[in-house]
Amino acid sequence: MSFRVSGLSVADFAPLFQLDDAALAARGARRCRAPMDGARMPCRVSLRFTPAGETAILLAYAHLPAPHSPFRASGPVFVREAARETFDRVDALPQAIADSGALSLRAYDRGDMMVDAELVPGSGAVPVIERLLGRGDVAYLHAHFAPRGCYLARIDRA
Repeated sequence: MSFRVSGLSVADFAPLFQLDDAALAARGARRCRAPMDGARMPCRVSLRFTPAGETAILLAYAHLPAPHSPFRASGPVFVREAARETFDRVDALPQAIADSGALSLRAYDRGDMMVDAELVPGSGAVPVIERLLGRGDVAYLHAHFAPRGCYLARIDRA
């Protein structure tokens, strides 16, 4: 089964890149520089890890804004200031999924209710994505980093 992985729209975040640190802080966001020690800051637009020394904005994002669902949720996301293109590909895993350790793939129905979830290493995500999307009651998936539970990307049938 073909699937589409989508990052967040770069247009939604571009205005933040022009703000100074005080203006970002007033919005509950902050500018972060990717450390040289290899710590990872995954960009939710490009779905790539932020290269050492590059900056990203860390902010809260409503990744499941469904007011009718008890699963509505928001959480912290990084957006690289150098991101210019939103990841949107069919049958291709972005770096932030493929090179990740444990992921939580969460399956939601058309009413934004979680109907299944599975932990999987990023390198083993494709068969689980295909199996979950093959279910008739599943409308879409969300990928989250399992250790901290942070939202990573949306996955739909292609």
